[in-house]
Amino acid sequence: MNTRIETIWRDLSPFAVGFDRTFDTLSILANSKAQNTNYPPYNIRKLPEDKYSIELAVAGFDEKDIDIEVSEQNLIIDGKKSDEMNENLIHQGLASRNFNRKFVLSEDMVVQGAALSNGILYIGIQRVIPEHKKPKKIPLTSKESLLNS
Repeated sequence: MNTRIETIWRDLSPFAVGFDRTFDTLSILANSKAQNTNYPPYNIRKLPEDKYSIELAVAGFDEKDIDIEVSEQNLIIDGKKSDEMNENLIHQGLASRNFNRKFVLSEDMVVQGAALSNGILYIGIQRVIPEHKKPKKIPLTSKESLLNS
């Protein structure tokens, strides 16, 4: 049984060159069961100048409880709450369970930094396109000089 991504890839493949890895990544994400949890809730915000912000609601977590790592194209955010028990706690409405949230970044995305403010973890990301990947004009030349060089 074909997934939606595989169907789209099959339809586009005659016109797309070099996108195998991109569609493989999308297939893995579409079939992933690891991201079924909605905890902690998050937003992804598009900002001007090819910048993005990922915002996670992490009320009750301190900076020491959160670990952020970039490994290859994966942004991994771990939240581990210490086992301190609050004896005066009568009702716990704020979730304080451990979490692991992963985001797959494209090759040209660079994590700029992170900040924790008022229970929200902000992660700044920017699209950085290297010079050799920016569009460039290709001048026309003669067929002879092109094939003989």
